[in-house]
Amino acid sequence: MLDIAALTKTFAGSAAVEEATFSVGLGELVCLLGPSGCGKSTLLRMIAGLTGADSGRIGIDGKDVTQLQANRRPTAMVFQSHALWNHMSVAQNVAFGLRVQGLPRAAIAEKTRAALNLVGLNGFGTRLPAQLSGGQAQRVALARCLVVEPKVLLMDEPFSALDAHLRKNLREELKLLQRRLKLTTIFVTHDQEEAMELADRIVVMNAGRIEQIGPPGNLYLEPQTLQVAQFIGNMNRFDAAVVNDRADWYGHSIAIAGADGPITLLCRPEDLRAAPDGAFGTASRVIDLGALLKVSLITDTGDQLTWLCPRADAPAVGARLALTPARLHLFRGGHRIGTVLPGPQLLRMPKETAWC
Repeated sequence: MLDIAALTKTFAGSAAVEEATFSVGLGELVCLLGPSGCGKSTLLRMIAGLTGADSGRIGIDGKDVTQLQANRRPTAMVFQSHALWNHMSVAQNVAFGLRVQGLPRAAIAEKTRAALNLVGLNGFGTRLPAQLSGGQAQRVALARCLVVEPKVLLMDEPFSALDAHLRKNLREELKLLQRRLKLTTIFVTHDQEEAMELADRIVVMNAGRIEQIGPPGNLYLEPQTLQVAQFIGNMNRFDAAVVNDRADWYGHSIAIAGADGPITLLCRPEDLRAAPDGAFGTASRVIDLGALLKVSLITDTGDQLTWLCPRADAPAVGARLALTPARLHLFRGGHRIGTVLPGPQLLRMPKETAWC
């Protein structure tokens, strides 16, 4: 449905988007995810035709639309600020695109009612935007896009200004509606939880470039770059050196075959386990998250580890404890080189061994 090929945009000699290439299938919801300033909104605006591309190609449903003006592209965009006209009623806001298309008045009225019903705002047509809550205003903005029946729906952080509970509810409503309509959608967000909940696939961006593309679970379990690993979920990081196929991790010797040299070891908080003996750190804080507890551990070397543990294993603040990794992600030069499941290979190093 949507093909992006080597799309590039430069501002004042600096690349905002560099050689972006990916495709979106019919009915697929893809999230552009990354920190502020990574180029995700610029990429979305190029797809919408609101920002011109310096080079590259945009194809929608087999047609090259790279040079088409925004109003001639089969897209519709929901903005962060919802951008409703305050002097128009809800129905007039939703119907605006249909009036521009020159549809008969009866058809406009019927399509407007149907669009408002889709987003759960049946009966709100006569209200003004000032009479709506933030969530209702964003539903109107969504209805205004849906009513023109776009081939591609574009959404630029539409829920970021709303409170957390409302954001979650609207995400669930959007996903159900998107699946029911089989609407091809690109959703921009800097919120990794939002992307994980919504997306069929995530495009992770950093400094204008695409770092990795894949389903949420793949990005979480097998991040291909250090940037993706540290942006998707939480990671404990440890820089070490592999010597004779072994590396030190806080006093533990770990077998890492064929990778001698500097290495970065990453471990997710839920992949840490309490050790049966020994102590290499002190619990500095314990936060009750309900099903799990979040423990901050200050190691004997002064580093901090974060551990998500079952309630039965929760230590008291000030307790001495040792943790071992059940899974380590290995990176060199910023790129993934593998995963280690230490298990029985995990050995306690002699006390006289120096820290790496």
